[in-house]
Amino acid sequence: MADTTARQPAQVTPPPLPGLNSLVTLITGVVVVAALYLGREVLVPITLAILLSFVLSPIVALLRRIHVPQIPSVLVAVVIGLGAIGVLVGIIGLQIAGLAGDVPRYAATIETKATALQGATLGRLRSMTERIGEHMKPEGTNAPEAAATAASPDGAKPTTVEVRQPPSTPLEIARNVLEPVLKPIESALIIFIVAVFILMQKEDLRDRMIRLAGSGDLHRTTVAMDDAGHRLSKYFLAQVGINTVFGAVIGIGLYFIGVPSALLWGILAGILRFVPYVGAVLAAALPLALAAAVDPGWSLVIWTAGLFLISETITGQVVEPLIYGHSTGLSPAAVVIAAIFWSWIWGPIGLILSTPLTLCLVVLGRYVDRLEFLDVLLGDRPALTPVENFYQRMLADDPDEALQQAELLLKERSLTTYYDEVVLKGLQLAANDASRGVLQDDRIDNIRMSVRHLVEDLGHHDDRDPHPEEKAAAAGVTSKAERDVPAPNAIDATPPAEDELAPQWQVEAPVLCLAGRGPLDEAVSAILGQLLDKHGLGSRMAAHDLASRDGIRSLDLGDTAMICVSYLDLNNNPAALHYLVRRLKARAPNVSILVGLWPADAKVLQDERLRSVIGADHFTTSLRETVETCVAVAHQKAAETRASGAIQAVA
Repeated sequence: MADTTARQPAQVTPPPLPGLNSLVTLITGVVVVAALYLGREVLVPITLAILLSFVLSPIVALLRRIHVPQIPSVLVAVVIGLGAIGVLVGIIGLQIAGLAGDVPRYAATIETKATALQGATLGRLRSMTERIGEHMKPEGTNAPEAAATAASPDGAKPTTVEVRQPPSTPLEIARNVLEPVLKPIESALIIFIVAVFILMQKEDLRDRMIRLAGSGDLHRTTVAMDDAGHRLSKYFLAQVGINTVFGAVIGIGLYFIGVPSALLWGILAGILRFVPYVGAVLAAALPLALAAAVDPGWSLVIWTAGLFLISETITGQVVEPLIYGHSTGLSPAAVVIAAIFWSWIWGPIGLILSTPLTLCLVVLGRYVDRLEFLDVLLGDRPALTPVENFYQRMLADDPDEALQQAELLLKERSLTTYYDEVVLKGLQLAANDASRGVLQDDRIDNIRMSVRHLVEDLGHHDDRDPHPEEKAAAAGVTSKAERDVPAPNAIDATPPAEDELAPQWQVEAPVLCLAGRGPLDEAVSAILGQLLDKHGLGSRMAAHDLASRDGIRSLDLGDTAMICVSYLDLNNNPAALHYLVRRLKARAPNVSILVGLWPADAKVLQDERLRSVIGADHFTTSLRETVETCVAVAHQKAAETRASGAIQAVA
C-alpha cells in the first residue's frame, strides 16, 4: 500500500540569542575603529612604512641573492627609493618653474574665454530674465524707486573702527613659513626610518607575528602571511606598472597634442592614478585648464579630454582585468566600501591605502575563524557554492537561473558531471531538510517540478566533454567556485550494437528506473533515465508506489532487463530497501538489480554485511558509475549470449 501518512508540520528551532562572544566581538570592533581614528597621526606613518617595505623588499631580496650583506642591501634599496622620489620632485619643480613665466599670458587667454562664455550663456540668460520681468511688472511701477538711507536715531554719524594686528616677530614669520614645509619632511623621514628597521628585521618581525598570531598552528599562520604578502606584492607591482604606462601614454599624447610641460602632466597622471576613482579626474583637471589657456579655440581641450577618457577607459576596463583581475581577492563593492570607510578614518591617505588595507582584512577573514565574516562581506569568492546556489534556486522556485548556471557549468564539463557534482548534491541537501521536517509538502513539490523542468531544458545537451575552445572561453566568465567544481572526462562507454544485444536487451526500454521512497527520488530517476537514453540504453520510469506490496503485482517487468533503484536518503533504515529488492527479485528473478545510493549513503558500499542484507546485484554512488555499470551489464549479457550460441552451434 502506498505511504499516505501526512508529513508533520516543520518544527524549526528558533535561532539562539546573541551570546557573550558576539557582544565581545562587537565591542572589539568598535574599539578598533575608534583606535584607528584617534591614533591616525601615529598609525598612518607606520602603515605607509610597512607598505613601502613591500615595495623595496624585492630590491633587497635581489641584492641578497648576489651576496650583498643585509644592512648594505637595505640602505641601497632606501637610497634608490629616495633617489627616485628626488628625481620626480626635481622634474616636477623644473616643469612648474618653466610654466611660471607664462602664467600671465595663460591667465589673459582664460579670462578672454571666460568672458566669451559668460556673454554667450549668462548674458543671454540675463536678457531673457529682464524681458520676462518687464512683462510681469504691473502698470505704474516702471519709474525707478528711490533708495532710502538709514540714519541713526539721534542723527550722529557712525564711528569708523579699525583693528590692527601687531607686527609679526621674526620667530612667528619663520614658523609660518617653515611649518608647512617641515611637516611633510618630518613624516617622510619617519616613514623611511621605520621602513629601514622593518627591512633590517624582516625575519624577526615575521617570527614575532607568528608567535602573536598563535604558534600552535604554524601552518595556518604561515599560509596566511604568505597569502597576504603574495597578494600585496602582486597588487603593488601590477599597479606600479599599469600607472607608469598610463603616465607615459598621457605624457607622450599631450606632447604630440601640443600641451606645454607634457612630462609634468604625465608624471602627475601616473602618481595621481594611485588614488582610487578620482585620481584620473584630478590628473586631467590641470592639463585641461592649461589646454584651454594655451589655445584660443577649443580643439586642444577636446583632444586632451579625449586622450584622458580613452586612456582611462582602456586601462580600467581592459588592461587591469587582464593583468591582475581578481588577484587582490576583493569584490568590486568591497573596493567602494573600503574607499569610503578608510577615507572617513584617515582622510586622503586612507583613500590611497584603502585597497591594500582591506586586502589584509580579507586575508585575516580567510584564516581566522572569528573573522570569517570579513571574507564573506569583502572577498571575491561567491558566498554560495554552485551546489548551494542550485538548492537555493530550487527553493526559490527559479529554474531559469538554475538553467543559466547549468549552461555556464556545462561549457567546462560534461552533463553527467554536472548532474553528479551539482544537482545530486543539491538534491541531497533538500532530502536532508525534508527528513528534518523543515520542508513543507508544497515546497517539495515545487523542487520536484523545478528539477523536472531543468532536466527537460537540458535534454538537448550531449553528454560529452566540451571543446577546449569552449572551456577557454568559459574560464573568463565563471567564478572560482564554479571552476572548482570537478570536471572529469565524460563517460566513454557505449552498449553493444543492436544485433549483438542479448534478447532481453533488444526492447525499446530495457532499463527500468525505479524511484525510492524519498520525495525527491523520482527526480533522480528522471535524470538517470535521460543519461541512459543519451548513451544508447532505452529506459522508462516507475514511481515507488508501483513496487509496493500491493502495486508489485501489476508492475510490468516483462520487457525489463535491468532495474535501477534510486535512493537519496535511506534514513538509517535499510530494511525498506531490503524488502523492496526482495519483492523485485521474487517478481523478476532473472533481472539484474542495481541500487544507486547517492552521495550521503556512499558509506553503505564499505559495509559488506549491509550490502548482503540489501541483496542487490550492483551498488553505485554516482550517475556516472550507474550508466557505466548498465553498459557493462549489457556487454556481459551480450557476451553470454554469444558464448551460448557458440556452444549450441558446436553441439
